[in-house]
Amino acid sequence: MRVLLLGSGGYLGRYVAEHLLADPAVQLTALGRGDDADVRFDLSTGSPGALTRFLNAVHPGVVINCAGATRGGARELTRHNTVAVATICESLRRSGCGARLVQLGCSSEYGPSQPGSSTAEDAVPRPGGPYGVSKLAATELVLGSGLDAVVLRVFSPVGPGTPAGSPLGRLAEAMRRAMQAGDGELKLSGLGVQRDFVDVRDVARAVHAASLSAAQGVVNIGSGRAVRLRDAAAVLARVAGFGGTLHEVDTPPGRGPHHAVVPGPAGPPVEHVAGAAGYPYPDGCGSWQQADVRTARDRLGWRSRIALEESLADIWMEAACRI
Repeated sequence: MRVLLLGSGGYLGRYVAEHLLADPAVQLTALGRGDDADVRFDLSTGSPGALTRFLNAVHPGVVINCAGATRGGARELTRHNTVAVATICESLRRSGCGARLVQLGCSSEYGPSQPGSSTAEDAVPRPGGPYGVSKLAATELVLGSGLDAVVLRVFSPVGPGTPAGSPLGRLAEAMRRAMQAGDGELKLSGLGVQRDFVDVRDVARAVHAASLSAAQGVVNIGSGRAVRLRDAAAVLARVAGFGGTLHEVDTPPGRGPHHAVVPGPAGPPVEHVAGAAGYPYPDGCGSWQQADVRTARDRLGWRSRIALEESLADIWMEAACRI
């Protein structure tokens, strides 16, 4: 199977590339903006004609798009997440390769969910910010393209290489600095948020499975379980051997904090000072997200395998190397 991977230098793309390269039946070509790509091409500025000529030369059976931007203003996000996908779709329509398209979407396309609920693929998307809007527009372009295509809506990816700007990446870095400085108290914010974390290596398996399947439309990729960031912080503290106090600093006015004590790794308790929901949510997803993952199980034969504790241990291993 000849596969063209777009965005191989990104967080998800690196693990998708690694997973595909382990399959002897896959012939992989990586296209992207970085020096590590086999072919340099910027999807946000490149023309459909140029990409069509490349598709006709390589003639892939599958095109996987992991490219995109997670930060920036509305114009930049639109250019990298929406215009780029329009270029891909138009190029595939013009090309005679007949390739299947696997597009990586995200849970921000759904926007806020009702606490306690699981979001299925037929939920009405209500993205709460420009990132989710730009990704939803890309999904609509793919679904309306007439191509053999599937969109994987990835929930909150974690694991080795987690970006420092992500919630768990910031948490690990803050804990590293506290331990390096010998601080006994770590002040954190937003620990009441609950997200569906899925390991990036499981995401790579899902992409591979989607490449081989006949599934079309939207498929959620998540663990199927929402985890409070406060609880993830407690697990990370145990993994890291941090026996100090975790102090939540953004309890909303008028709501007194409550305390939950979780045993630390060597006896000392880790104390959470946590408030109610109502924080600002940079991803536009509100206080709760949890995926309904039955479609991935039924149509891709996929489910998450790697537990959050293992993902957090790998995140901490990288952070600890900087101590």
